[in-house]
Order: sequence, then structure tokens, then C-alpha cells
Amino acid sequence: MGEKSNSSERWLTAHHDPLASLYTFGSCMALADLHGDGDSKLIIADLGTGAYNMKLKVYKGTNLMSENTLIDLPTGVITFHMDTTEPRVPAVAVASGSYIYIYKNLRPYFKFTLPTLEVNPTEFDAWNQARDELLDVSMLYEILDSLRQEVGECGLTTRSQRFLMCHDHASQLTFLEQHKGFLLKRQTVVTCFSTLKKSHAEDDAISCLVLGTESANIFILDPEAFTILNSMSLPSVPVFLCVNGLYDVEYRIIVACRNGQIYTLKRGVKLGRPTAELTSQPVGLIRRDKSIIVATMDQYLYSFNNKGKRLWSLKLPAPVLCMESLEIRTLGLTLTALGLADRRVLVYRDKHLVDTIHTQDNVTAIKFGRFGREDNTLVMIMKGGSLLVKILKRTARFEVEESQGPSQAVAVKLSIPKKTKLFVDQTMRERENCVLMHRVFQHDLYRLRLSTARAYVSALDTSSNPVSLSQSEPLKLSAQVLGLGPTFKLRVELQNTSSVTPSLELAVVFHCDDRIYTVNQSFIQIPMLVPGIVHVAETLVTCISELGISDTVRVFVIKGKANRPLLTAVINMPVAEVFMAT
Repeated sequence: MGEKSNSSERWLTAHHDPLASLYTFGSCMALADLHGDGDSKLIIADLGTGAYNMKLKVYKGTNLMSENTLIDLPTGVITFHMDTTEPRVPAVAVASGSYIYIYKNLRPYFKFTLPTLEVNPTEFDAWNQARDELLDVSMLYEILDSLRQEVGECGLTTRSQRFLMCHDHASQLTFLEQHKGFLLKRQTVVTCFSTLKKSHAEDDAISCLVLGTESANIFILDPEAFTILNSMSLPSVPVFLCVNGLYDVEYRIIVACRNGQIYTLKRGVKLGRPTAELTSQPVGLIRRDKSIIVATMDQYLYSFNNKGKRLWSLKLPAPVLCMESLEIRTLGLTLTALGLADRRVLVYRDKHLVDTIHTQDNVTAIKFGRFGREDNTLVMIMKGGSLLVKILKRTARFEVEESQGPSQAVAVKLSIPKKTKLFVDQTMRERENCVLMHRVFQHDLYRLRLSTARAYVSALDTSSNPVSLSQSEPLKLSAQVLGLGPTFKLRVELQNTSSVTPSLELAVVFHCDDRIYTVNQSFIQIPMLVPGIVHVAETLVTCISELGISDTVRVFVIKGKANRPLLTAVINMPVAEVFMAT
């Protein structure tokens, strides 16, 4: 009862539709502003009965806004920006079978087909002989069955897999007569997919599609031409993806595979690197900052770092049905929500339980984000098909209770070294001479301040600073040395920082030791300097000394016949490369 009251204090039930008849998973749900009006829609790829009645449904608030029929069983739904046109509205991508269907403005826009795979030669010859009536149905079934045991179920085409599902002779013969005239091809299907920002990290930046396939491959698609930019392979079939980074700069893909392993893919890598080994198959995968959180089928929740070291593990009270990350930006928190098989949704902050939501049925799909005009909305799909929407209260807090046990930092006793005799002697000395030590410190501090003030006044008097403090001639000077020597190019940039008043009768003078350097043009007249425009003055300086030494070159900015420069810059010249080589 205490958990129920705590949950009711944090969440408001905004909508509950027990007759929604939705059958989907968390990967087939998305929240996005599809029309650029600030009103986020709920996008659901409904699996229907699993064989027919698959639809792409879009909810605006509590009302069903639109429906699109899907040909095959959907495996995922994401939204992404594919161009820079205005208004900035995302496109919807639906993974269904061997195809990626792209929708813009909720209308079909493009269909991407996964590349076909090579057909096993034995399988190809068996179907050709069966088409030419050189093999009967029983022999074809025996050949394909033995081939399945040799290469596995995934190594066969879809036609062979469905043919092997026919166990009686009549159904096998009927299947053969229906399909023997068609071309035999082997296609893979999409198992999971996500998005990867291409060049910029903004929320509305152009994103690439990242696909995981049944053939244990990872494909990255170009968002404009829908061509394969990069292809990577894995030892097993990927089932969950977590992507971060930029495709043009650096990116990292964390993949949880069907064999209970976690792999890492980076830019320039063609084969996944093993990162962590799980005790069972994964149910969900979340990447948070520099850690990876995985829920497994044996009721455990694990956390790993990027190198695969286990940070902590937690035994859960019931099997996990779904998993979702709750990013609450107003609180600066990222939580983990787990839908369990005991009609509860547990919310964890790291490994600490901070909230429990009780439901009337098991939750099979969770999606958190902006829905309508509410930023923190939790959308849940029940096993019976009902839709439940909860909104986080603005007064909600997720604090870790001390009764849940001491943290690891508190439980571990710090190893503090013993006090040495030198430490004790210094402490006694400071106690006895505290007044004298404070006076000495204050005296040195005053002397430092005085020296700094004198240096500042001297710089003002001699105009030794690169920024003019004069109200009549507000100038800024920057100098740069180009080249390796013995001939260097000095590039001086002069700018008038005034708002309206131009500068007249200016000149740049270069001064150096004539025993070490010669200046090609030591006096450069500056034309009228317009405010805000950078004027560049360049000259060549040649090192004539054979001693392999370097000196400084002073740059003065003077006005008319004034006896004091307006600005001064001191350039530390590098050693000429020719002398370093000899």
C-alpha cells in the first residue's frame, strides 16, 4: 500500500483505453512531432494477429489520427530527419521483413530492400531438379532436412524453411507445385534498428539508419540516397542496438546478440569486438553516459562499463517483459523502467528502486518522452491490448532512501595513513606562530599586488599592450609568424574596435636586432581603418645569423608624428629550421 501511494504521488493517469486492442513491443513505438506544431504524436506499429491486420497507427492525444496497412510483420519503428527542408518535421521508418518503409507526412515515400544473400549451391540444385521433375517430393524433403542440420535454419531460404514445416506428403506436394516456378532467392530480415546522427548532434540534425539483420550484419544507410554507407558483421544475430556519436566524426554501436554476448562496433571496424558475456539472453539494452545496462531472461539487471567490466548486478523479483530509459531533463535524471511479469513497473536509479507502478495487467511495451505537450509522459501497452498513459507530476522527486542499505562508498572503510612525526611538528609550529605566519603571508601578498600594479602602469605608459585603451583610438593588434626559416613571414592584423569613428594616419613599424634579422619592409603605411574591418599587413623577416639563435621582433603601431606608439607587440621568433638541420 505504501508503494501504491508513492506511485500515485508521482504519476497522473491521463488516459486509459482498455479496448484499444494493441499488440506491439517497445521497439515498435515512437513519440515525435510529425507536423512541426509542437504537438507530439504516438506512433505504434501494431502486429495485429501476427499473420494479418498489421497496421501503422498514429495517435494524437487520445484519438486515433491515421492508419496505414503493413504488408509484413513489423520489427521496429523510429523517427529521423532525412533532409534540411523547412518545416523541420521527421520522417517515420518502419522495419518490416526485408524492407524499410519510409513515410513522410504519414504518406509512403520510399521502400528500401535489404541486399539478397547467396543461396546454398546444394539447395539451389535441389529446387532446380525438383522443378525439372528429376527429384520427387520425398527426396527434396530429405535433402533440405539434412542441409538444415548442416548449415542451420538461417542458412536456408524462406521457401525451404516453409517447405520443411510441411510434415505430410499432400501439403509438401501442394507447396512444391505452387512455388517451383519462381526464382529461388535468399533474403534476410531486420531484427533491430536505430539512428545515428550524420554530421551534427542537434535534435533535428540529419540522421543515418542503423540496421541489424538476421544474417548477423549491421548496415548504416545514407538518409538521402538510402544506400549502404558501411557494413559490419557480428558472430551472432543482433537483437538490441544502442548508438551514439556522429558518423562523419566518431561513433560507437553497442549490440546485444542472441548468443548472450555484447559486442562493440566503432568507426573503421568491420567485425564486432566482444565486450561482455551475459548469463542469459538479453531482454533490453540501455546505454547511459559511460555505462551499459542490460536486463536478461534469468531475472537479472546488469551494469557494465564500456570495456565490459561489470559494475553491479541486481536480482529482480520477476521476469522482465520490457525495458525503457526515462530521461527526465527537468530533474537531470536518467532512470530505468522495467515491466515485470507480476503486473508491476519498477523504476530504478542505478541499482536503487525509487518507484513502483502497479497495473491491472502485464506491461509488454513502454515508451517515455514528449506526448502531446507534456514532456514527461509514460505510455504503456498491456498484454491484453489496453493503452495506458501516465504523466509525471512536476512535484515528483526520485530520491534514494537510506533504508535501502548503505552505498558502497559509505560501507568501504577508507585507508587513512597514520600521522607522522613531521606532520605533528609542523602542526605544532603553525599553532605557536600563527600570527607571525599570517603577517608574513599578508606582506608577501601586498608586495605581489604592488608589483602587478607597477607592471600594469608601466605597460600603459609605454603602450606595451596589444590592445589600446585610448578612447580616441580603440585598436586591437595581433601578430603571427609563418614559415620555418631562414625567411619568415610576419602577419599583423589590425582592427578598429570603435563603433563609428575611423582611424587615420596609422603605420606599422617593425624593429629588431640588425645583427640577427633583416626586415624586408620595416615601415608599412596603413590606410583609413574602418571600424570592424580587419586590415592585414605582411612583411618578410630573414635570419642572417649563423649561430642558430633566435631573438624578438617588436611591432609598433604609431599615429602621425606622435612620440609614443599606440600599440606594441613582442614576437618571439623561432629558431630557423636550416640551422637546426645543420
